[in-house]
Amino acid sequence: MPEISRDQVAHLAKLSRLALTEVELEQFAGQIDDIVGYVSAVQNVDAAGVEPMSHPHSIATTMREDVVHKTLDAAAALDQAPAVEDGRFMVPQILGEGD
Repeated sequence: MPEISRDQVAHLAKLSRLALTEVELEQFAGQIDDIVGYVSAVQNVDAAGVEPMSHPHSIATTMREDVVHKTLDAAAALDQAPAVEDGRFMVPQILGEGD
């Protein structure tokens, strides 16, 4: 018995605002049901002892050393700003919102 019915596909099409013909509804129901079957088959594979991977190939990534560098403090960052208020940069209003 199929897991995905024609009515379920029609409901999803309506939610997605897709205009599907009766032939397409039947075709997609069959295709989606096949996909659900394939996923179920993969879930039944014994994966005990298989380490999860983030990439299908074993790759060595080279990362730079994480080194802490001196950065600007708030006063140094704001000392050249054209306008400052309450320790923050002042910028022109662009959305027309009031204070």
